[in-house]
Amino acid sequence: MARTIGVLAAEHIAVGMVENNQVVGAKRIFPATEDAADYLGGIPAEEIVQGIAQQIEMVAEGHEIGAVGVGFPGVIRDGMVEESPNLQQVKGQNLAESLTLLLRRKNINVPVHVHNDADAMAAGIAATRGHLGDFIRVWTLGSGVGFGRYPQAEGVWEGGHGVVTLDPKEVFCRCGGVGHLEGIMGYRAMRLRFLDLEPEEVFEQAETGDERCCAFVKLWHRALAAATATSIHMAGPGKFYISGPNARFIQLGMLELYLREMVKMSPLQDHPIEVISTSDEIAIIGAAVSAEMAAPAG
Repeated sequence: MARTIGVLAAEHIAVGMVENNQVVGAKRIFPATEDAADYLGGIPAEEIVQGIAQQIEMVAEGHEIGAVGVGFPGVIRDGMVEESPNLQQVKGQNLAESLTLLLRRKNINVPVHVHNDADAMAAGIAATRGHLGDFIRVWTLGSGVGFGRYPQAEGVWEGGHGVVTLDPKEVFCRCGGVGHLEGIMGYRAMRLRFLDLEPEEVFEQAETGDERCCAFVKLWHRALAAATATSIHMAGPGKFYISGPNARFIQLGMLELYLREMVKMSPLQDHPIEVISTSDEIAIIGAAVSAEMAAPAG
């Protein structure tokens, strides 16, 4: 029986073989060093594509592969990276086509499907938590802010770049847009805002009552509530998951209080929120599941 290979290519490359919604065998991480955060941001697009192909080749060795699914940050349409604020060097790259050609040279002749990395994470959560028949949304909080939904639907869905404030001074989003959610919540944006404090210190000092830090923590949670409320008003109620390294900063009670202030229509008020821990493995599974669903029947 053919298996599917799932790939996450965001700050680093993670690849694994997936069968029955779980990773089988060892997964490949490149680079393997712990200090490789945001590694892909510093290398040319061609090397990123070659690195993905090399890791796929190592995972695929000796197995029958049915498809490859790739989770990649940015606006992805028909395998093309139309925009990627976090990996700007890949903008305009037809990632699916490039990978297909490289794999073909390695005698791996399989369809390659590329999806937004947050959508891959949403699919992975759905697959591993028994929600493949449900509608879920996921916020991933890291260097930037990702928004994923399952099942996937036509559209851009760059929720991290949703406008949550009209303050013209809110210019910290990596894409250059004003008033964006990521410009408030993204790790990089927080470091630009607090040049004298690391984000961890901001939340620590808020707990001790520092007024500046307390005000920001409230803004941080209100921004996420605003973006979540906008999604609810546009796409309806449903479950939200919050994950990523900066989900540790979430104060769920504060977030839910702000959200209740913003969502008042009774048919829209079923929107449970859960903070969860995820991993590369979940995104690998989601990328593989997305590839399986994108494959033509028959």
